[in-house]
Amino acid sequence: MKQYLCNIDLEKRISANLAGFERVSLSADNLRRAAVALTIVDYQGLGALSGLLSAVDNAAALILTRRSARLKDHAGQWAFPGGSIDPGESPEQAALRELDEEVGLHLTDEKVIGCLDDFVTRSGFRITPVVIWGGDGVNLVANEREVASIHRIPCRELLRDDAPVFDQGVEESSQPVLFMPVGDSYIATPTAAMLYQFREVALAGRETRVAHFEQPYFAWQ
Repeated sequence: MKQYLCNIDLEKRISANLAGFERVSLSADNLRRAAVALTIVDYQGLGALSGLLSAVDNAAALILTRRSARLKDHAGQWAFPGGSIDPGESPEQAALRELDEEVGLHLTDEKVIGCLDDFVTRSGFRITPVVIWGGDGVNLVANEREVASIHRIPCRELLRDDAPVFDQGVEESSQPVLFMPVGDSYIATPTAAMLYQFREVALAGRETRVAHFEQPYFAWQ
C-alpha cells in the first residue's frame, strides 16, 4: 500500500490530476449552496481516532471533524469543515472562510488546488468540495460552537482494499449508500462519497463520479 507524504511531489500530483479533471457543476436554484474544505495536511498523530488508527509519521492526511451535537443541521456527524456560501462568495472563498472559522486554519486563495463534483444532499444542499493544500506544521483549534473534535485521517486509509463499502440503500432509491472505512469505523455519504472521489481523482487520477450514491436516513436531516 502506498504511503502519501505531505510534500511538494504529492502537491504537484494532486494539482495535475485536478487540472485534468472536468468537474460537474450543478445548477439548482431550489437548493442551498454550500462548500466544504478537503484540506491536505501532515499527519502528526494529533486528533487521530483514538484506538482506531496506528501512528503514521509524516504522512499526508485530510482534516475531518465531528460536528457539534448542538448544531441544527447534521449534528454529531462526520464532516469536512464547511458551510453555506454567503452572498457574493465563491465556493473557494467559502471553504477557506469555514476552514478558518471551524478549525482555526487560515489559508490564502493560492492554497486552493481545485474542486471536485458538486454533490446534492437529501437535506437540501448543493455542496462544492474544494481541495486545499494545507501543508506541514499546521495547528488546528476547534471552534466549540460548531466542532466537537478534529481528526487527521491519513490518506493511506482511503486506499484500503476494503474501501469503499456499499449498502443496499434506502427504500426510496435504487442506488446504494457508499461508506468509507476508517480504522474500525465507517464514514457515510455524502462525506464518504467526497472522500472516495478525492481518492479516485486527486490521488489516483481516475475519472470517477459519485453524485448518484444514496445517503443513509440519518443524513437526510
